[in-house]
Amino acid sequence: LSLQREASHYFGYVYFRQVKDSSMRRGYFQKSLVLVSRLPYVNLFQCLLQLIAPEYFDKLEPCLEAVCNEIDQWPPPVPGQTLNLPVMGVVIQVRIPSRVDKPGSSPVKQCNQENLLPAPLVLPSVHELDLFRCFQPVLIHIQMLWELMLLGEPMVVMAPSPTVSSEMVLALTSCLAPLRYCCDFRPYFTIHDSEFKEYTTRTQAPPNILVGVTNPFFIKTLQHWPHILRVGELRMSGDLPKQVKVKKLAKLKTLDTKPGIYTSYKTFLHKDKTLIKRLLKVSTSHPVLGGKAVPRAGFGQSELSRGAEVTLWDGLVHTGAPPGPHNPTVLPSLHRRFFKSPNFDGWFRQRHREMTQKLEALHLEAICEA
Repeated sequence: LSLQREASHYFGYVYFRQVKDSSMRRGYFQKSLVLVSRLPYVNLFQCLLQLIAPEYFDKLEPCLEAVCNEIDQWPPPVPGQTLNLPVMGVVIQVRIPSRVDKPGSSPVKQCNQENLLPAPLVLPSVHELDLFRCFQPVLIHIQMLWELMLLGEPMVVMAPSPTVSSEMVLALTSCLAPLRYCCDFRPYFTIHDSEFKEYTTRTQAPPNILVGVTNPFFIKTLQHWPHILRVGELRMSGDLPKQVKVKKLAKLKTLDTKPGIYTSYKTFLHKDKTLIKRLLKVSTSHPVLGGKAVPRAGFGQSELSRGAEVTLWDGLVHTGAPPGPHNPTVLPSLHRRFFKSPNFDGWFRQRHREMTQKLEALHLEAICEA
């Protein structure tokens, strides 16, 4: 459910170029190439821009026209299929995920490579980010962040660059998988966005939205938001930075650039110390595996399909580790909060549609056989 076509918004994937130019008023020539799509294929489209943009800035429109003609010939993205996508003399090979895929399974099965010259550029995933790299500074607070995402709490991510802002926001929304994050989210929000006044007003509570910002101006204008995550530059996997601290919102200062989680939120679930230790150990001893070890708390699929109850569980989905310990006295409270959130509403509506379609199909089948 987390990788569906976005019906109400477009995703914009950007390649930004800045070159020194003394003839320009600001001393730089700046230009961007933007790819717009309703599909959340982050890795595929960023890879595509890395190939296209340098040529486009050199050859301009003729290059773009040729690329568009090639993309027009691409097959439609069908779940479960591995696609070979030719563009500018390169073949990008990527597999479109399917709902029947097992968590942590190998995403790409390279096929018919003997017929592909040159050898294809294989993407391990069409959409998944390196979650460990994104969550490096907040690993010990991963369960708190998961709860905030699950409940659809308003949150601001303050980052040093649009890239870091976007990656952190997308990582947070994806940590609910296989559940879909149904609240609004803006990977890179600026003062020029049309909702600027709505989000910065203090006359009403912030909406259920996750926004990423870089402008220090937002430190003051969004200080009334209940949860603010401030991060620095992301490092390469394996280079574990110092873990940020949870601080009170009152301590967020305009000139203070120290990373931290500014919130008064109290978690419902006890921190799984075994899980945290395992993550930290994997991150230092096996940095390549770190991204696969990041926990994605989800739902017991059998309970969901029966509709009898919703059971939350957390654990290392990618490594097959058992769920972490829960406090049974607070779990019902988390359930109650979740039932009131947009994420539960989105899940319920989707399941209701699926069940309705199945019942209609069974009804028609029974009529035909009567």
